[in-house]
Amino acid sequence: MMPDRLLEVYFDFDNTITDFDVLDEVIRRFSVDEGWKVAEAAWESGEIGSRECLERQFAGVRVSDAELRDYLATVRIDPAFPRIVRLLGEAGIKPVILSDSFTPFISAILGQNGVAGIDIFANEIRIDGRVPKVSFPYFGSICSTSGNCKTSHLLRRNRPAGTRKVYVGDGRSDICPAQFCEILFAKGTLYDHYAKIRGNCFPFADLSSVEEHLKTLLP
Repeated sequence: MMPDRLLEVYFDFDNTITDFDVLDEVIRRFSVDEGWKVAEAAWESGEIGSRECLERQFAGVRVSDAELRDYLATVRIDPAFPRIVRLLGEAGIKPVILSDSFTPFISAILGQNGVAGIDIFANEIRIDGRVPKVSFPYFGSICSTSGNCKTSHLLRRNRPAGTRKVYVGDGRSDICPAQFCEILFAKGTLYDHYAKIRGNCFPFADLSSVEEHLKTLLP
């Protein structure tokens, strides 16, 4: 069914669908030393982009598939997210996840929380023994710093005239794609960046407020 008021809805994952940064916790938990902090500081200062940061950090991670699977099984998502997925589905809208994390992490967490069938555009990872092998299939299509160029996923889509794009996120990697969306739900660094320069930037602490606002946008 095609909704009367056309929407596309995009979600960041860490700190948005989850209430903490799962990727950061994986790195912290399974790193063999604290070298990851040096890369994190270089990224925060703008010296390097997220791709180089992740490559450096995961060079020091050692974890088996089983250990990683056991940890990810403990992660819970915002309870409003499955309700949002159902709400959008009833209106014929399929939400999209854009993340600088890794698709296997996100898929595993969503699956164990009862959410399936969502398009995910993220980085890729496989475990070779205990050594992570990371790759970046969406690197460099527009920018050359982010591991996953989130903006490219918005710009390459064909959409009917009048479609409004909704973005829900929290961090630096969301700043660029958010500028191409008509409606923004933001917290953290993303909110700090946009709160004073655009009127349609709505703060959220958890996804229940996003859920209630989306109900007013749907037919």
